[in-house]
Amino acid sequence: MTRKVSLIKNLDWWTIFIYVLLVFLGWINIYAAVYNEEHQSIFDISQRYGKQLMWIGAAFFLAMVILIIEGKFFSAFAYPTYLVMIFLLVAVLIFGREVNGARSWFEIGGIRLQPAEFAKFATCLAISRYISQFNFKIHKFKSLVVAGVILFTPAVLIILQRDAGSALVYVVFILVLYREGLSGIVLFVGFLSAVLFIVTLLLAKLYVLLMILGFSFVCLKFMGLRFKQIIIGLSALFIGFGLVWGVVKALQLDVSTYMILVISVSLNIVPFLYYIYRERLKNVIWVLLIAVGSLFLTFSVSYLFENVLESHQQERINDLLGIESDPSGAGYNVAQSKIAIGSGGFSGKGFLNGTQTKFKFVPEQSTDFIFCTVGEEWGFIGSTAVLSLLLLLIIRLLFLAERQRSPFSRIYGYGVACILFFHMAINVGMTIGLAPVIGIPLPFFSYGGSSLWAFTILLFVFLRLDANRMELLR
Repeated sequence: MTRKVSLIKNLDWWTIFIYVLLVFLGWINIYAAVYNEEHQSIFDISQRYGKQLMWIGAAFFLAMVILIIEGKFFSAFAYPTYLVMIFLLVAVLIFGREVNGARSWFEIGGIRLQPAEFAKFATCLAISRYISQFNFKIHKFKSLVVAGVILFTPAVLIILQRDAGSALVYVVFILVLYREGLSGIVLFVGFLSAVLFIVTLLLAKLYVLLMILGFSFVCLKFMGLRFKQIIIGLSALFIGFGLVWGVVKALQLDVSTYMILVISVSLNIVPFLYYIYRERLKNVIWVLLIAVGSLFLTFSVSYLFENVLESHQQERINDLLGIESDPSGAGYNVAQSKIAIGSGGFSGKGFLNGTQTKFKFVPEQSTDFIFCTVGEEWGFIGSTAVLSLLLLLIIRLLFLAERQRSPFSRIYGYGVACILFFHMAINVGMTIGLAPVIGIPLPFFSYGGSSLWAFTILLFVFLRLDANRMELLR
């Protein structure tokens, strides 16, 4: 009895209240998104809103079961849970059902389950357990390699299922590692890679290479190289370019200006490395590594874009960047989504009065594009309220994570907050044309049992850990 009273007292009821409110609002908006006049009852289980109520009931049951389980269980069984999910991710590749081009679903008795959704929870447990161990050192290469294997193994398996959107979620764990002491330069490199990927798609490779070289020399100046040394480096580069250009012209070779410049840079790397070693300019080596990595990325972008991404993903990215414009094809979803949200104005058209929603102009409006219904029927006020609730939940989770005595609980809490933030930012971003359409749900809003249950498990495991926040879990 005392244990039950202690659990009830220590639970963060504000977080539970926000969760219940978000789930209720999600259910109401699913009702509006797929409203059928012939089935007006919101409890009609033949319709999506009726089925969502069943998923909600099951989610509440899962939440209660999780709260009953002792908090130490989740730490003790973190690795077994992770291995089971890896097994399921492999199994779905063999026995799973293909839906919308992705083989990522199990179908059991008419109920579809997506292991990729639950893998986020298992990975969050496993990485929290590993980082919280005494022998983990964030600056050790071995520790980072093991952490990388834990994070990217499920991501690779999900990519093999042709579900790139769900795989991208694992990138957000870098923020968790940053909170635990990962160098900020890794975040900078990640941000630079994303920018470079976009720029390489927009500009010719020659211009991208010139930008990399210019940026590198600016960084060298800030890293301690004198102006004279930078001038010598630039002179060596121009001389190398002139020599290679002369050889190419003399031999009448068909080599582009871009390749001549790449060869010139490559020829200068060895003497530059020797100069760094002789002058003991350790900080400069980071600039060199970033520059070489950037050059490699510019070479690989075309291959990755054309051979790894699906054709519809390429079209959506091209449409987002303005490389191609296809409002009736790849850009149709986003175009209709922006019309729906924009037509809502400041206060919206009112519940069940959304014309874009009612006449089903936006595909997948109850799942990936559920935010369109919010924008159209509730307007700017409703959209702001929903986003504020989600942000309030995330901020609350960060606050709870910081008060944990156990490193395991703190790391897990940050993982949950980062996953929710990524889903919210990308989902809302793709509905308003700021992010590519990669098909990830809006937490607690999008239709579907797998996503709702996975987010519920993620959240309530942390709430259970928080209820024992004064304990040390290893």
